[in-house]
Amino acid sequence: MKFVFRALVCLSIIGVVEARAEGDSKAGERKAAICAACHGVDGNSPMAQWPKLAGQHEAFLARQTILIRDGNRTVPEMAGIVAGLTDEDIADLAAYYASQVSKPAVADGSLVAVGERIYRAGNPDSGVPACMACHGPAGEGNPLAAYPSLAGQHSVYTAKMLNGFKDGTTWGEEDAASIVMMGVAQGLTADEISAVASYIQGLHLVSE
Repeated sequence: MKFVFRALVCLSIIGVVEARAEGDSKAGERKAAICAACHGVDGNSPMAQWPKLAGQHEAFLARQTILIRDGNRTVPEMAGIVAGLTDEDIADLAAYYASQVSKPAVADGSLVAVGERIYRAGNPDSGVPACMACHGPAGEGNPLAAYPSLAGQHSVYTAKMLNGFKDGTTWGEEDAASIVMMGVAQGLTADEISAVASYIQGLHLVSE
């Protein structure tokens, strides 16, 4: 019953429409210099602790940056960088990174079996729904429901986020997606988090 409830909650908010950013990618490219040290020139972060932004949904990128700027999502390393960004700056940056192509990565072969099972089928015994129910079979996400693309994301970063959700981190009562993720992650073991994070790292979108 717990598994069914969580799956239904996950699916029920797919209808929540995220406001779309309407940024200028060319202007965003010029503004992105300050982001390159951590996220890479094209949004493919060279460091596993920082997320890849390339190819991420524009509205999701804008939403998360605003959450950080406004203090609703705590990312100390970014607080000073985004504090002076206007909504227009954020929209432009989001448009630029969304227009880039995420570079594919490779999963740890020893973790693929467990990671694939969790991603595609979840774990009925612990009430964990399939990741692909919200994030898509190829990790493409759902921009209308504010679910991010996951394909190719660094496993270190994904595991960090899942562990944060497991510990009860959310981004406010109005951010339904983070609340859902908190419930999902609390049913995952440490080994399952490592495995599914690695599996996600190895996912490639069809366009790649």
